[in-house]
Amino acid sequence: MRTVVFDLDGTLADTSGDLIAAANVCFRQMGHGDVLDVRTDAGVALRGGRRMLTVGLTRLGRMDEAVVDQFYPVLLEAYSADIATHSSFYPGALEAVERLKTLGYGVGICTNKPEALADQLLRALGVRDAFGALVGADTLPVRKPDPEPLRETARRLGGDPAKTVLIGDSDTDRNTSRAAGVASVLVTFGPSGEDMAALEPEALLHDYAALPGVVQALIGLNS
Repeated sequence: MRTVVFDLDGTLADTSGDLIAAANVCFRQMGHGDVLDVRTDAGVALRGGRRMLTVGLTRLGRMDEAVVDQFYPVLLEAYSADIATHSSFYPGALEAVERLKTLGYGVGICTNKPEALADQLLRALGVRDAFGALVGADTLPVRKPDPEPLRETARRLGGDPAKTVLIGDSDTDRNTSRAAGVASVLVTFGPSGEDMAALEPEALLHDYAALPGVVQALIGLNS
């Protein structure tokens, strides 16, 4: 089987609002109020919890790795408690997933979000069963951009890791696909969309309606 593997945050879904809310819980506990704003910091949010804490503390002139380590579990707890209030899938994403499955591709997710939180989010949004495999940041001893999580996702889908394509939104995804020796498609509708062309992926995606055709061109079942 040939497979299509998606990143989650910033690729399939805009989760920045709930991530930033969780980070701001931490900053309020520190006595600083809300430090991050979804209107300007969505790109920061989609780089993960530690990145949000680092940016916020730097903005406050208080950057300290020990404080990041201290509050990261607090952030995860706050996020788990309110994981899907503001999160939603990008237009056409789920339709593209279903179309790919109809065409015969295995479809899974490889994310640097902790696996339990990714599973919780997908279930809260009612779409966990749409994906045949889920590999998170802590599923294996390594995480993206190491290629092994991508390869493992393909294997769990019953596919050949050399016959997959990664759909993502960052240099992490681009570097993962390059390390695995497979194609990447980077979406341009996320907060960092204007930066994707410079990463020279095999394809750019401006609209999910075009994804099945892009995948067919890259790893067509009959090629």
